[in-house]
This record gives sequence, structure tokens and C-alpha cells, in this order.
Amino acid sequence: MHAVGLITEYNPLHNGHRYHLQTAKQVSGADCTVVVMSGNWLQRGEPALLDKWTRTELALAAGADLVVELPVYFATQPAHLFARGGVAILSALGCDSLVFGAEHPDLDFAKLTTAMATMANGDFQHYNATFATQFNAALQATTGVTLTSANDMLSFCYYAANQRLARPLKLYPIQRRVAGHAETTITPGETFASGTAIRQAALQADWPAVEPVVPPATLAALKTNRLQSWADFWPYLQYQLLTVDVAHSGQYDQMAEGLEYRMRAMVQTSHDFQDFLGQVKSKRYTYTRLQRVATAALLQLTKAEVQAAQAHPYIRLLGFNSTGQAYLHQVKKQLPLPLYTKINQQLREHALQLDYRAGRVYELINHQSQDLYRRPLRITGG
Repeated sequence: MHAVGLITEYNPLHNGHRYHLQTAKQVSGADCTVVVMSGNWLQRGEPALLDKWTRTELALAAGADLVVELPVYFATQPAHLFARGGVAILSALGCDSLVFGAEHPDLDFAKLTTAMATMANGDFQHYNATFATQFNAALQATTGVTLTSANDMLSFCYYAANQRLARPLKLYPIQRRVAGHAETTITPGETFASGTAIRQAALQADWPAVEPVVPPATLAALKTNRLQSWADFWPYLQYQLLTVDVAHSGQYDQMAEGLEYRMRAMVQTSHDFQDFLGQVKSKRYTYTRLQRVATAALLQLTKAEVQAAQAHPYIRLLGFNSTGQAYLHQVKKQLPLPLYTKINQQLREHALQLDYRAGRVYELINHQSQDLYRRPLRITGG
């Protein structure tokens, strides 16, 4: 059996994602679709609307054969580390190819990755410019191209991560069938919408708007599950920032020098999470960067422990169908990474401690066990 990989978040799974799943096998000729999916905390530094188990079930219903978790120490990182983690796990699982959506799939991403050395070696520490601005300046100087669309940037990072592999995957960028990430409304009569627009409509329970742009199973899940957002976790973040000594909060992952003092000061005068972001925002930091730092603070993820965990990745199985089970049986004896199907006391205290911690915080709102006593979902067929 040959497998194609997808790196996803499914927040929530919508019609664009279903198209991606359906197209992956067609363009790659694979027998099995392997999905690496972020857990309960996402790349933009926010909690997932639906928990990872619900999203796994939706992925399997939409055409995925095997779903594994992208650990929190990769899932909540900038694009180049997010991509590196996902690509490494797909490679470890023996996938032959990776299919991903891009705004401009005709770009020669392979040539653009020659600028990766510039990104890796540059310090990008100019105070009044964001990382993305500085990165694109370096890319423009090297290649004459800038990447202003989120998925084009991520596509570049997939190619760069793939070049690090001893056995690179075959990469297939495809045209995204969805509205732009910046779109905040669902256009009447359309069957595709951005995740941002769908999340906003779902949080407002605007089901007539949501129904045309998501599969029926997603609509049912959104209607019947507790939906999480930063507003739910804001009191816990306030508590963390107000009570933890700034000498310790300065060690949180992705925290820039001095930002911990600014966050400590602004949290005392902020009315809610969005107000807090607005007060902390400066030219140097994007809202996404600040959300990722806030996630690290909430979960108490330090830079040292995140970097240590990234050096020892693993494969956490979330769900599969009969095709996925057969493929896993084919490759499991040759896996170069540990494969975990459940969390016991030793794992939660050591190898999986960061994901276990992230799950426990998510449970404060979700009220459903995310790791203990949870076994991979198994569905018939596939």
C-alpha cells in the first residue's frame, strides 16, 4: 500500500477540507490517506473549536483513513516549525507524498526554498518589523518573490522541511477551494467559506449560514458540542500572567525579551482577551505571534521544554478505518518514532507530558477527558 499525507487542523472540517481529502488520493495515486492533525491548540495560538477526538471522527467520516496528532510543541509554532513537525511525522509513517492547498500552486516552491538558508541564518531581530516582514524581505532579496498569502508561506515551509528528509516526499500543491483566510463572512449561495467565517457564524449559532459550507456531520457536531474560544480561557490566562513571576514568564516559548513585562502590565487593565491583544500589540508583533505567546503562557510551556520535546517526536494515534489499520500494520515494525495508542502514568509524566498538560487545560472548558482512558477511534469500512 502507498500512502499520501495531509497536514491539517480542521477547525472545523469544512467543504474545502473535504475537497482536499477527496483530491489527495486522485493526484497522488495513493491507497491510504494519512492525516497529521493538530490537537486541541492550534498554529495561530488559539484553542480548537471542537476537541481533537470530535475532529478525528469528522476527518474519518470525510475520507481520512488514518489520523495522528501533531504534538502541541509543533502545532503551536510558526509555519516553518509547524511544517517541519508535520512532514517529519508523515515521513516516519512511510508516506510517499504530501498534498496541500496553496493560493498560488503554480509557484516554483522548490526553487524558492533556496532562501531557506537566509531564514535560518538571519537574526530577524529588527525591533519595528514582524518576522513575516523580515522573512519576505530576505526572500525578495534572494529570489525576487514575496509570499503574502498564508498557505503560500506554509507551502514554502513544506518544501523546506521536505528537503531535510533523507527520503523526501513527492509534493503536490493544489489550488485551495475555499475563501481567503481574511474573509470573515459566509457568502450566501456559496458552498465554500473560510474557517474564520465559519467559526464566527458557529459561535453565534447562525446555522443557516453554516449549513451550506460544511459536511452534514460537521454541522451536527457544531450544534451538539461545547465550542471553545479564547474568551473561555481568558480568566485562566489572567491568573497565570498576574501570579507567575516575570522572571519565569520570560522563559515561556516564543516570548521576546521584555514582552513579559508588557503582558503583565496590560493584563491588569484589559476587559477581555481581544482587548488584551489590542493593548499589547505593537509593530514588532503580529496578533498571531501574541496569541501563540498567550497559549504558551496559559499552558506554561517554556522554550527549553518545547525545544527538548521537538528533539524527541512521536506518533500519537487518534483514529483509523480498515484501510488505515491495514496500512499501519504494514509499516509499524519499521517506524523510526515511538507509536502511542494511549497515555499511561509514565507517558503523561515524561514523553507526552506537554500534550497531556495541554489536554488538561482544554478540559477546563470541554469537560471531557482528552487523554486519559482514551483509545484511538476505529470505524468500519474505508
